[in-house]
Amino acid sequence: MQREAIVMTANTASKNKENAVGKSRATNARPGADNVHGVTLVEAINLALRRALSDDPDVVVLGEDIGTNGGVFRATLGLREAFGYKRVIDTPLAEALIAGISVGMASQGMRPVAEIQFMGFINATVEQMLCHAGRLRNRTRGRLSCPMVLRAPFGGGIHAPEHHSESTEAMFAHMPGLRVVIPSSPTRAYGLLLSAIRNPDPVVFLEPKRIYRMVRQQVVDDGQGLPLDTCFTLREGTDLTLVSWGAMVHETLLAAKQLEEIGVAAEVIDVATISPLDMDTIRRSVEKTGRCVVIQEAPRSFGVGSEISARIAEEALLYLRAPVQRVAGYDTPMPYPGNESLYMPSVADIVDAATATLENA
Repeated sequence: MQREAIVMTANTASKNKENAVGKSRATNARPGADNVHGVTLVEAINLALRRALSDDPDVVVLGEDIGTNGGVFRATLGLREAFGYKRVIDTPLAEALIAGISVGMASQGMRPVAEIQFMGFINATVEQMLCHAGRLRNRTRGRLSCPMVLRAPFGGGIHAPEHHSESTEAMFAHMPGLRVVIPSSPTRAYGLLLSAIRNPDPVVFLEPKRIYRMVRQQVVDDGQGLPLDTCFTLREGTDLTLVSWGAMVHETLLAAKQLEEIGVAAEVIDVATISPLDMDTIRRSVEKTGRCVVIQEAPRSFGVGSEISARIAEEALLYLRAPVQRVAGYDTPMPYPGNESLYMPSVADIVDAATATLENA
């Protein structure tokens, strides 16, 4: 199989307080030299998993090669040695089994964190996630819940073979009962994953592997989660709103810097939780700026960007000074590595869309 073979390529390349820190089982460790770490996004994932396993005996981690090998991207490196084979479980190469076992564990009070090696292989989990995980609370009229997390690296940009670069987040966002969370930095990866694990309902946690090792940030390992269902405003601005999530937040921030050089103040919003969507933050920004560009790596049609654009039209139409622009991938499968860069939205694409919306008023 090609999964393990791309590791070297990859390595080089308050709304609901219950969602965040309420009902948290974290310790009350205070920030100090011993628990401040300069980490990449994938290392922040490891840090959060280690914290969750340490704080809560009901948390278990399972997936293909996550124990002995530490995961295809080494997100679970060292966890088997620290917590043992009963809590860090290597599974067969069977995604439907991984999801099904996780639903069963969660229904009985455990908090499984399951890893799917790549989003291209996540489709086998859909029956369990759609028909059971997302419905369990409703099916039992609240008697049971399903506190599980389904993790998966997603997106392109690492020159991977077929089925290793998908961005199908909209598919899960369309399933009632599921949260879909996508971090864009080490600090948000740590805090959002902890909150996802503590959440009483199922969370699909998608990790943009293109930026797994792109930057380092100082992360305080204090067990504090970040709020789910909430956008993060990364940059204030008054001229237009740039909305994105996952790896494309990196290009969006670079585009905002380029726009600043020509006198344009762009506000940058990281959606972070695409379902349920925090439209309040997006709407307030659009009411202030009057213009919006939505950036996604996924194919253009029927995506999260389309939903955000439609909601802006429904809720903030009279504030718009120009039509909402979308920057996205093409309605095709991700190309093979030689043409991958032609598919991926670029900083120039974002700047062009922003310029067009500024001129169209």
